[in-house]
Amino acid sequence: MMNIKKLFEPADMTVGKPWKSIAMFSIPMLIGNIAQQLYSTVDSIVVGHYVGDNALAAVGSAAPLLNMLLVLFVGISAGVGIMVAQYFGAKLRDELSNTIGTCITLSAIVSVFLMLAAPPIIKPLLRMLNTPASILNDCTDYLVIMMYGIAGMAYYNILSGILRGMGDSFSALIYLLIATVINIVLDVYFVAELNMGVAGVSLATVIAQGISAALCLWKLLHMRSVFDLGIKQLKMTKKHAKQLVKLGLPSGLTQAIMSSAMIIVQSLTNSFGELFIAANVIVMRIDGFAMMPNFSFGTAMTTYTGQNVGANKYDRVTKGAKQGTLMAVVCSTLITMVILIFGKYLMMIFTDTPELIDTSVYVMRILAVGYIAVAVTQSLSGVMRGAGDTVTPMWISLFTTVLLRVPVAYGISFLTRTADLPYGRFECIPVSLLISWLAGALLTTIFYKRGKWRGKAIS
Repeated sequence: MMNIKKLFEPADMTVGKPWKSIAMFSIPMLIGNIAQQLYSTVDSIVVGHYVGDNALAAVGSAAPLLNMLLVLFVGISAGVGIMVAQYFGAKLRDELSNTIGTCITLSAIVSVFLMLAAPPIIKPLLRMLNTPASILNDCTDYLVIMMYGIAGMAYYNILSGILRGMGDSFSALIYLLIATVINIVLDVYFVAELNMGVAGVSLATVIAQGISAALCLWKLLHMRSVFDLGIKQLKMTKKHAKQLVKLGLPSGLTQAIMSSAMIIVQSLTNSFGELFIAANVIVMRIDGFAMMPNFSFGTAMTTYTGQNVGANKYDRVTKGAKQGTLMAVVCSTLITMVILIFGKYLMMIFTDTPELIDTSVYVMRILAVGYIAVAVTQSLSGVMRGAGDTVTPMWISLFTTVLLRVPVAYGISFLTRTADLPYGRFECIPVSLLISWLAGALLTTIFYKRGKWRGKAIS
């Protein structure tokens, strides 16, 4: 009989069968990622049904800019996850404690900075992106509220990343499920009952993520058997702050690069009008669920690799990379089949507009096979990051999202222009994304096999 208490404890991934360690870690991660995706999905469903298609477009149009504003936290989270996994695997208690304390303090500084600096520039940025006037104010309200509540969103992702670095993906799952239920209830209450519109959706998300962050902190404060967390550890040390930046900066830059590309492409997307914007929002919500296994296995491979590199067990890393990638590919293949067979019914969850449903299904079918390619990219990138090589995945993302996707999108748009289609065919958006995914899988496989990620472990 399974020991329930053991599920909430750190897991040593340097022993046992690699595939089993990865699977046991990935399953709670997958459920948690699905729950987290429910945040934005419920937002879209509620505004789509209770407010309208324009409000749905507003929530979706805000996403690329929100991701851009979160890049600093992405970097911190990536850096601390790698450091925690390697120090935990190497059984270095003091290094683990100081890493966690430094991360918490650094995150507080960045949160305050964004709360003060971001809100005044949001509306001008949205205007620069050619955001339609009909959704501009709703986009602004959504993002401003998210920025004022940024600390909760940031700390959940960072603190849950610390827990996962020690192999505990179950605690983060439970806390996220609690927050997801709260988010759904508040979404319906604020929008359907209080008629707060898009602002109600963002407020519900901020409150729910703040609660999940508080629960993660409570859990960490009760893990004294693994590390120490007091005033001494909260004082940032130069060594650990420098290492966090060194490991996290490439991941943060990767997110910035991807967000910049999304923003540039979003400007092109906006030129096709509210209908396609809304269809794109629906597709991205389904896309978020389709990507969940890939992201889950990617994170699992980072933690698994980090712990085994810390323990100097490179033979287990190689074996785990093969087994983890295979599991990710199988999951993505099954999801692709579901999308192709049941796509129309998935789109009907978000809207009753026939033209919007048909457009969304068409775009989703173009993208479907790309999820298998992303499974390879995420798994092997996770291995490289876990070993301490965060630079190679960054360069691959730079090439595929900026040097490849953006020119392809605008190139197709230009070449397909007609008198009736002054901006070209909207297929330029999904086709360019599919090409970037396929190229990413090919390049990641090549660089993984070259093996330069070995020997990148932190000292």
